[in-house]
Amino acid sequence: MTIKELSGEKVGICVSGGLDSRTVTRKLIELGIDVQCFTADLAQPDETDIANVAKKMEPCGAKTVIVDLKQAMAEACMQVIKAQAMYDGGYWNTTGIARAVTVRGLIPAMKKLGCTTLAHGATGRGNDQMRFERYTNVLAPEMKVYAPWRDPELLKEFPGRKQMAEYLAANGIEAEAGGKKRYSTDANLAGLSHEAEDLESLETPCTIVHPTMGVWPQAAPDKTELFTARFEKGVVAAINGKPVPALSAMLEANKIGGRNGVGMKNALENRIVGTKSRGVYEAPGMELLGFCLLQVYQAVMDRRATDLFGHLSRLVAGQIYDGRYFDPATRAALAAIDELAEVATGTVSVALYKGHMLFNSLTDCLASLYNEADSSMEASAGLNPVTSQGYAEIQSVEAKAMARAGQIREKA
Repeated sequence: MTIKELSGEKVGICVSGGLDSRTVTRKLIELGIDVQCFTADLAQPDETDIANVAKKMEPCGAKTVIVDLKQAMAEACMQVIKAQAMYDGGYWNTTGIARAVTVRGLIPAMKKLGCTTLAHGATGRGNDQMRFERYTNVLAPEMKVYAPWRDPELLKEFPGRKQMAEYLAANGIEAEAGGKKRYSTDANLAGLSHEAEDLESLETPCTIVHPTMGVWPQAAPDKTELFTARFEKGVVAAINGKPVPALSAMLEANKIGGRNGVGMKNALENRIVGTKSRGVYEAPGMELLGFCLLQVYQAVMDRRATDLFGHLSRLVAGQIYDGRYFDPATRAALAAIDELAEVATGTVSVALYKGHMLFNSLTDCLASLYNEADSSMEASAGLNPVTSQGYAEIQSVEAKAMARAGQIREKA
């Protein structure tokens, strides 16, 4: 869809208040297109007051509706943690899950005001363009999608930040192009993703990023902090002995994990469009709560359940990355994970030290399959070691048959 095809449409544009958002909004209004701005409140840690987005957009000539999605974002975080859904390089896909929450939350607000087209500011080289488009397609197939930075006409007029700033200034809108940024950032309750600019070079250390939610491990306090999380059916119910709802749990875990240097990751990931992308991610709360829940899972899942969970977890992570959070396969996988997590109840204590999370204890885990007597190497009332003789002999039948048949190779 091009800018010329927007005539007669009412466009709901997703904005952040940045240079791109203001440029596109002002340009559409200049062309006589009916525009309404929308922004999602996802408890962005880099935004001191979400109302500032509306203030930044006001001079462009369109009003901005702020949709409160903090609770929805927190609940999505809990589901991702329950699924242990991490993408390439073992990082929490904070941006991917946020796009699902954003589009699902903004579309009803757009429809209420009569919008027929959703516009987004994602680039034509990344993942978000696909996520915005697909979520709009599946949640509101009757709505059209306009991607400004895939529009040849707009790209020709605004090839860079300098041209955008000059255009806004000519329209009486204050805008500084600024110097060359070292990287770009996208933030929400789950965490922050940093990419582009200097981070595109693999010779650039990840530590050029200045964490927003905490510190790098080397800057964390030189002392141990104990952290306790209570889980019920795979969902955090209390932190340090205090009952917490989802949003409070994320905010508290972000604060505690962040100050201890937890959750900083560097990843070279496989994008939806087929290219490789380098990113630096911070997700202290997701990492901290995810690690604690993993301790419960290890206690309550048998080997086959653990193997199945691993497959489901990877599937969900890929679906979130690809913008397929609401697809049948994702729902089915999450339903299976709910079943496996039905017995994942327990209290986990860990020691935090300069980015490390050290297991301290697991208590009140009634469904634990771990039995000290069975596992002990010492004399105990558990598994009788003599009974293992029969099992070893049964195993030997197949092993010797394979050897005699010449099916064993010393070099794999």
